[in-house]
Amino acid sequence: MPLRRLLLPAIAGLLIFGGPTTAAEPPRVIVSTDIGGTDYDDFQSLVHLLVYADRLDIEGIISSPYGPGRKRDILTVIDHYERDYPNLKTYSDRYPTPDALRTISKQGALESAGLSGHGVSTEGSDWIIQCAKRDDPRPLWILVWGGIDDLAQALHDDPSIVSRIRVYFIGGPNKKWSVPAYDYITREHPNLWIIEANSTYHGWFNGGNQSGDWSNQGFVASRVAGRGALGDYFAGLTFGGRTRATLKMGDTPSVMYVLGDAPENPAENNSWGGRFVRAWERARVRFDHAETNPPTSEDRVETFGIVEMVYHLPASAPTNAVAALVIDGQSFPGFPDEKGAWHFLFSPKEAKSWSYKISSTVPELDGRTGGFTSYLPGAELAAKPSLRFSNWWTDNPDPALMEGVHQGARTISSRREEFLRDFALRLERCKAPATTATESSP
Repeated sequence: MPLRRLLLPAIAGLLIFGGPTTAAEPPRVIVSTDIGGTDYDDFQSLVHLLVYADRLDIEGIISSPYGPGRKRDILTVIDHYERDYPNLKTYSDRYPTPDALRTISKQGALESAGLSGHGVSTEGSDWIIQCAKRDDPRPLWILVWGGIDDLAQALHDDPSIVSRIRVYFIGGPNKKWSVPAYDYITREHPNLWIIEANSTYHGWFNGGNQSGDWSNQGFVASRVAGRGALGDYFAGLTFGGRTRATLKMGDTPSVMYVLGDAPENPAENNSWGGRFVRAWERARVRFDHAETNPPTSEDRVETFGIVEMVYHLPASAPTNAVAALVIDGQSFPGFPDEKGAWHFLFSPKEAKSWSYKISSTVPELDGRTGGFTSYLPGAELAAKPSLRFSNWWTDNPDPALMEGVHQGARTISSRREEFLRDFALRLERCKAPATTATESSP
């Protein structure tokens, strides 16, 4: 038998899984994912989650809104996991059965909530509540890989769960698709314990050693392809006309974060999921009466903050009227309030000048334009933690920790070879059983 086969499990047992884990019990985890459509990112992260499933107590996988993604996309990945499960379980009896994973896969919201940020309960939001209220002293980690709507709905339906959960939110571009839900949480649940990672996650695929087998494409070709059904599935995921799969896995830092040695201390946690600082006041700018005084490029807003434009119309619009904010080639729904004013919310994902146009069946709204300029938060804000958001954490704005334009990303990218090497060893489990029980990693 090749020496590599003999040594693999033992080596895997010596590696650090996301940083030293000293907890006696694995973390409880629910993943909320916008998996589906043409974005391969969440598919990759779900493959990663499943090969590390013996290190976690996965209590739910929820399909969140936006795009064509649905629960069926989660089940597709589980089908590939089922083919590798006979090999995986020889390394650990803690790998969940495929049927157990199917049972805890839930459909979340199919579209964004209205202006209030909450609406009708879903299978996903109900499941969050049910799991959070279990008699278990461990906190329940909610890893949000897409829209935050189902979490907002769960908090609305049962606010008592707020003290029992911890949240790692991959924000950034995800936030702009669920601004009303995010706005609701900041408004009504400022005491929520949450990491708002708007840019740190970029360190998983930007920066670090990008040479040879460690490049995003090279790694997939040399260390992922041919590693069981999950590895081949991962390696077959292409995007944007590429002919070769490229590693992204932008949601994966949330998984590796909870496997660190001190996940409830984001400033010190030794993990592959980044380090964070206490959040300052959550930026929010409202442009009222935009029909007479629309914002312009001279108006400045913080990147990843919330921008709200409010248009007051001279007459009430028909009940079936629709309006959308068209910005950066994408469309975001507007919402009328009870007085007939229309509200448009947006969260800029990068520092630049933005321009928008409103498309609407309401003549007084249709074609209106405006703009603003967003800027990265300054490093000095890390020294001004918010008293109101006392359990809120976010990207470290220290310029020394930037990877290109991405704040905090170097807290992950600096360890690129570590986490990719460990992932590669994990994928080896998919194609071959452990040789003996004593060689299996814990």
